[in-house]
Amino acid sequence: MNRAALSREAALQSPPGAFTRWFGQGRIGLFSLSRETLAHRHALPASRWVSVMGTLVHYTEEGVPEGEPLVLIHGFGASLHTWEGLMPMLRRRYRVVRLDLAPFGLTGPLRDAHGRIMTMDVDVYRAFIDGFLAAVNISCATLIGNSLGGLIAWDLAARRPSLVNRLVLVDAAGFPMKLPIYIDLFRHAMVRWSAPWMLPEWIIRAATRDVYGDASHVPEATFRRYVDFFYAAGSREAVGRMVPKLDFDGLDTERLRGVRVPTLVLWGDRDRWIPPAHAAEFAARIPDVTLRRYAGLGHIPMEEDPPRVAADLLPFLDGAREARPSFSKEFAS
Repeated sequence: MNRAALSREAALQSPPGAFTRWFGQGRIGLFSLSRETLAHRHALPASRWVSVMGTLVHYTEEGVPEGEPLVLIHGFGASLHTWEGLMPMLRRRYRVVRLDLAPFGLTGPLRDAHGRIMTMDVDVYRAFIDGFLAAVNISCATLIGNSLGGLIAWDLAARRPSLVNRLVLVDAAGFPMKLPIYIDLFRHAMVRWSAPWMLPEWIIRAATRDVYGDASHVPEATFRRYVDFFYAAGSREAVGRMVPKLDFDGLDTERLRGVRVPTLVLWGDRDRWIPPAHAAEFAARIPDVTLRRYAGLGHIPMEEDPPRVAADLLPFLDGAREARPSFSKEFAS
């Protein structure tokens, strides 16, 4: 299938009426938003689609066509837009590929042969990322992953080392932890039952504020994007199926000791979703690692303060890496 099989123009749809704006996507979530409507609002000039596991996966490919590939993998509930602040710097020198993980963003849920929404777990994400890299002809790349995307990235580096050139983990998941309250809600049967047809916008907005170190930094357009994608057709049902399978206790993090590629671990010191102490756990297990912490930033530092993150990321990618810092000198300026 042609990577550009679904174009931005083909996804245009008339804007919804006032009733839908209020009850559907604005306040309560009685109605879901179609992928066509979402593409009209949130597809980018570089947006492409490729078939993976029977689903059209939204991604972008930008930068230098012959440059070193970078693959950027977002976290739970996010989309490829979370990396937007870094793109002007990254696309100057690299072939940068971003994707929307299923069931999020413009990709949406995976479905089985009968059209039923598939339950995402670690094994399904392994098949998904392997299939995506093959579909976009990437045989070796630097992986940059945040949160759930960080878990997918380090797991790939551990199980298929020939595919990974370098590794960047941004507030990555993997060690045992209590789920954030806004995710843990979906462990309750009543929430899973009701969320597909009623999920108040204030919950999504509160979760968005919670991933920033300083909630005053969240632009209204960012709130709107997160709300829209959570109201996407099938997404709430998919999340309800997925969350009960999010069990980090059984992950073999000792495999991190076998990750031999240069690794950069970045962490917001005000991360309320994954304990900042996990940064040191990653650093203690990965042999070739540099660790940087960010005072005042939260779970998605690359979205909250892109220049600050770029100050560490770009030298690492360019190969001007410093010796491993002591833990007393981890804080970035």
